[in-house]
Amino acid sequence: MDLRKLKTLIDLVSESNISELEITETEGKVRIVKGGVAAPVQYIQAVATPAAGPAIAAAPAAAAGAPVAVPEAASTGHAIKSPMVGTFYRSSSPGAPAFVEIGSQVKEGDTVCIIEAMKILNEIEADKSGTITQILGENGQAVEYGQPLFIIE
Repeated sequence: MDLRKLKTLIDLVSESNISELEITETEGKVRIVKGGVAAPVQYIQAVATPAAGPAIAAAPAAAAGAPVAVPEAASTGHAIKSPMVGTFYRSSSPGAPAFVEIGSQVKEGDTVCIIEAMKILNEIEADKSGTITQILGENGQAVEYGQPLFIIE
């Protein structure tokens, strides 16, 4: 399930009167729950058959009652994961171009994004050389420790 489809589902849940939506497809299963102000984050791992694609997890938002879906490492390839909890940024400033785009070639040690934690901007570097095939984080999105941000092949 691609990120655009997940975003559409999240928007539908947030704009409707339903509080929970669960969808199962061949790629996996996603559950979106409209949470309250201090709702705990809940992850659901889909059971995937060998022919099926990756499992997808979903997490209700902990703030403002807006649902958020968090895909697990998807497809084949190496996942660059968040080394900390913070806010994900694709560029060094709001008007600057993103560090990487889908299709960008990166070398080990190249900066791929910034995570702001406790008002400190931390540059996140590629831990493997290759091509960026997926960008799993949204600009300004809160990320968790170990959450996949990019897929490199």
